[in-house]
Amino acid sequence: VNAEKAWIKLWRDNDIPVHIFRLAGIYGPGRSPLDRVRSGNATRTDKPGQLFSRIHVDDIATVLRASIDRPRPGGTYNVCDDEPAEPARVVEYACELLGMEPPAVKSFEEASQGMSPMGLSFWRDNRQVDNGLIKNQLGVTLEYPTYREGLAALAKDMS
Repeated sequence: VNAEKAWIKLWRDNDIPVHIFRLAGIYGPGRSPLDRVRSGNATRTDKPGQLFSRIHVDDIATVLRASIDRPRPGGTYNVCDDEPAEPARVVEYACELLGMEPPAVKSFEEASQGMSPMGLSFWRDNRQVDNGLIKNQLGVTLEYPTYREGLAALAKDMS
């Protein structure tokens, strides 16, 4: 919050056209649940009702291009896809795409025993946000509107 306030102050005090982009969980080639599944590092944690938003790296580029084409200094945008999802479900889908068995589900209590303070803070709150402004103000159409399209495209490129 303080960093965003400082950026907005820079815009207002110096007439420098600042835009703020709040990025959801980023995934793409070499950095996705598919890669974690293939490496054996994927986990499934059960914390009912826990949802996270994500965004494919290509869609981030689309949003940034749209902002350059339609600048709105002082604008703050949530950059995420259309469907927040449970992390365990995303891992299950990655396993389906790869034809692999999903890892065993662990309760949050069990999984949290080995988590770092940063990891625990990540799970503390739901991380679902609304992306309406990137669509309504910037005219963005996401290439990967949900993790399913994004992971399917990455899986296709892996084969």
